[in-house]
Amino acid sequence: MQYWLVKSEPESYSWSDLVKDGKTSWTGVRNFAARNNLRAMKKGDAVAFYHSVSDKQIVGIAKVVGEAYPDKTAKKDEGDWLAVDLAPDKPLKTPISLEQIKNDPSLKNMALVRISRLSVTPVTEAEWQRINALGAAK
Repeated sequence: MQYWLVKSEPESYSWSDLVKDGKTSWTGVRNFAARNNLRAMKKGDAVAFYHSVSDKQIVGIAKVVGEAYPDKTAKKDEGDWLAVDLAPDKPLKTPISLEQIKNDPSLKNMALVRISRLSVTPVTEAEWQRINALGAAK
């Protein structure tokens, strides 16, 4: 199993939207590195759902339920863009803020911090374990 983080502005598509929908096609990614990360996702992989811009926190855990396929929102002249299907797994009991991530020795080198503009990033197993530990605390 691999671990990932996806970012979404909660005003555009939030964790509660994903829960309400039950599943979504993760479309609209227009960055080559993020596209390559989508391509690497496999069914069953775990995904941290991060609210970007306004909240700046990991709020839930999703699962990859459909592997990469052509993004239907991409125009033909835009290039080879991909989407995956995600479904909610569980909300975090305690959301993890960006500030908390930056200050945690186990998380401060996450791709989320190092490559902050990237909307789909890999998460190491050690980072994943720490996210789960922090998210379950209350």
